[in-house]
Amino acid sequence: MRHSLEVIQPEANFITDEPYYEAVGDEIQVFTAAYANGLPILLKGPTGCGKTRFMEHMAWRLQRPLITVSCHDDLTSSDLVGRFLVKGGETLWVDGPLARAVRCGGICYLDEIVEARKDTTVVIHPLADDRRVLPMEKLGELLEAPDNFCLAISYNPGYQSVLKDLKPSTRQRFVALEFDYPDAALERRILEKETGIDPGQARQLVKFAHMTRNLRGQGLDEGASTRLLVHAAKLMVAGVTPVVACRAAIAQALTDDGDMLAAINELSASLF
Repeated sequence: MRHSLEVIQPEANFITDEPYYEAVGDEIQVFTAAYANGLPILLKGPTGCGKTRFMEHMAWRLQRPLITVSCHDDLTSSDLVGRFLVKGGETLWVDGPLARAVRCGGICYLDEIVEARKDTTVVIHPLADDRRVLPMEKLGELLEAPDNFCLAISYNPGYQSVLKDLKPSTRQRFVALEFDYPDAALERRILEKETGIDPGQARQLVKFAHMTRNLRGQGLDEGASTRLLVHAAKLMVAGVTPVVACRAAIAQALTDDGDMLAAINELSASLF
């Protein structure tokens, strides 16, 4: 077997069309200032509240490629940094998504970072402080991040536990932005813009969402997210009746408990 080293160069992941996003506070200003100063960013908030859409919008606004990694408990440091692969009798080095983002001066977004193993998240520490380097131990290389590289991570504080939480040594490296569901008026506007749904039905959907969110801790881990409302609205615009759309896109996505499903379906039936 012939051994040679060929570093596969990164592909640009530019977002060419502006992703629809409406600011609910000063998150755009803070992110822009953090990016300009080479500071990593932490987004925290419930599922489906707009964190990923915000990252897409900022990548478009800053005109940088966006590389997103959905973290899980089998994610290894090699999955992020890269590994050697054998192809056609040659040994090739393949960059992982983190190394690709560093090389091309892009934005690397590690979604739900607490789902990754603790020994995996340690690899981002040198990138998330004033060193801004990525050790490539298998290559014997220290990859320096250019000024236009940005590291961003996210997690849902609602699912925190002793086993799944950010260590202070990780958390305190980041500028934090807190996200939540938008207020009722903005959430209605988002539904109308994203799906073309009738304003009256949008108002009822948002009211239904607030009802389910009031059940958090009373049988539900989380209420209906804005993302789920968009799904339901799209079904309704396509001709599905509101009650059926709410059951399929919201109730079934929130729980498998029979009693809780019945309660949520009763709420939607009372509104529509």
